[in-house]
Amino acid sequence: MLAIDFGTRRLGLAVSDLLGITTQALSSLERVNRNEDFRRLRKVCREHEVKQIVVGYPLRLSGDEGEMARRAASFARRLHRELGLPVALEDERLTTFAAKEILSESGASRQRQGRAVDSVAASLVLRAYLDRQAKARE
Repeated sequence: MLAIDFGTRRLGLAVSDLLGITTQALSSLERVNRNEDFRRLRKVCREHEVKQIVVGYPLRLSGDEGEMARRAASFARRLHRELGLPVALEDERLTTFAAKEILSESGASRQRQGRAVDSVAASLVLRAYLDRQAKARE
């Protein structure tokens, strides 16, 4: 499974193992243009044998959908059409904040934190999605 922390400048990426037990942050992708972004995402999906994608859904703290949530939902629909894989949205409120905290506590340099925050956030989105799916199966 692949998780994407959607952004206008970068896409944070994380994958899970085949059993959905662990998650791993990958390098973020700097956005280029739609065609190039989808080409690179298609390559990541092939390399990691991705069968499903989870896109972070940046709702407002109130739970309302704002502009970025609408953009993420539109991106998710386009991703499904372009890659032909199932795509789910997962609430990502406060994941960027949590990712910054994790990186800060790890002792990573500010430069490393800046480069890694989107992918760590994607990893947190994926972990939340996997946990929710596991709980639903109980």
